[in-house]
Amino acid sequence: MICVSIGRGRHKHIIAEHRHLVDLGVKLVELRLDYINGTIKLKRLLNDRPGPVLITCRREQDGGRWAGMEAERQMVLRTAIVDGADYVDIEEDIAANIPRYGSTKRIISYHNFRETPADIEEIHERMCKLDPDIVKLATMANSPHDNIRMLKLAQRNDVPTIALCMGDMGTPTRILGAKYGVPITYSTYSNERTLAPGQIGYQQMREVYGYDQINAETEIFGVIADPIGHSLSPQLHNACFREQGANRCYLPFRVPREHLASFIQEDCPALEIKGLSVTIPHKETIVRMIKKPNAAVQGIGAANTVLFNEGGPSGFNSDCDAALASLATALPQDVANPYENKTALVLGSGGVAKAIAWGLKNRGVDVIIASRTDENADDLAKGLGCRMVSWEDRGLERVDILINGTPVGMHPNVNESPIDKVRLRAGMVVFDTVYNPEQTLLIKEARQRDCKVVTGVDMFVRQAALQYQLFTGVEPSRDLMRDTLKKITGAVKAS
Repeated sequence: MICVSIGRGRHKHIIAEHRHLVDLGVKLVELRLDYINGTIKLKRLLNDRPGPVLITCRREQDGGRWAGMEAERQMVLRTAIVDGADYVDIEEDIAANIPRYGSTKRIISYHNFRETPADIEEIHERMCKLDPDIVKLATMANSPHDNIRMLKLAQRNDVPTIALCMGDMGTPTRILGAKYGVPITYSTYSNERTLAPGQIGYQQMREVYGYDQINAETEIFGVIADPIGHSLSPQLHNACFREQGANRCYLPFRVPREHLASFIQEDCPALEIKGLSVTIPHKETIVRMIKKPNAAVQGIGAANTVLFNEGGPSGFNSDCDAALASLATALPQDVANPYENKTALVLGSGGVAKAIAWGLKNRGVDVIIASRTDENADDLAKGLGCRMVSWEDRGLERVDILINGTPVGMHPNVNESPIDKVRLRAGMVVFDTVYNPEQTLLIKEARQRDCKVVTGVDMFVRQAALQYQLFTGVEPSRDLMRDTLKKITGAVKAS
């Protein structure tokens, strides 16, 4: 089950939040007594409580706020047990000082904010001898493989074990706990009020990831990037899984460059991951790890979709087809080849820019590349057999199509544009692949100058739908994906 942590300074706020969470369906809350200002009044919190509680009073060395005497803290925990708390969290080094009493369940805990120790198995074995009802291990993830170690540790032990990794690299352990037999995962009232690194809000745990429906048979998909926090792919894919009643979950995996190979070769098989979306900075590098690249991946030199099967990873690129399908909506519909005699300026040299430039080149478009790193633009232009111009000279040539394949203008840098508006002319097609926000500064200025515009939302939804179909063999609702994306980006804009 999901345990929602409450860390408030006043008793009345804790009580009010507890009642509200129970109304939302929360089955267990953690009352962080170390957050309380002044004297702790346990009976006020425990008498007439609306639902089960886990009492925690965390020391500063374990990531808490308790600054008083240790003897006083331990007395608080003993009193909580005597007063009938449902669960009490007891650190392993003081477990012998806090005896079992009544029906209160003992969670014996270990926290490490630096690493996931090499001897975590031995630590767990030691803690199992301290009369626990549940063992809790919370460690910092310094590599994606730490997630595997912790989840497998929980899965193969008879003593119920909460094994989670902290930090954004450890997010998968918080979501996949139910698949691996973890009895409790921790969440917070909202994403803005996290009490530990990497915690996820209760509503997001349920509504985005469907935590209550995850079980041993749940199929795992995900997106890999570094950083990963900006990705909205989990919301889109999980919404479609839920609509179609599929026992699948799509997660964000933060994978630094140096861990990419081991993640693909070792971690994905260990987690039985079925498919991955791939984004910055891995689209080009991952091609070397793909056993079966399709023609687009071979031509572009970048992949944004990976499927795992018996023959090894297969690679695809849905960016190209999605981008050209989006672009076609702004081109003449009454001619055999709307790309004939067209010149396009592609800004950027990363995975998206490569995919679009390759697709345009294959359709006979005169393609010009400009990148903030001239060397990268030159390499891409030579590889595709097209022209490049320096970043300073971008927009000087007259073109029919302008494509922004850079992140310039992406939230939160919404007041930036990759090109001066004086370079935009009426009738030009302007396509911005940035989708958050949809109405970027480039798109706004292009509209003002009577250009035909294509937004990144259209491309993002199309490529996500193509990925979904590759993952599942089923076509998703693009309208649902679009509505989900606009709801999220609209909420970001409003905040």
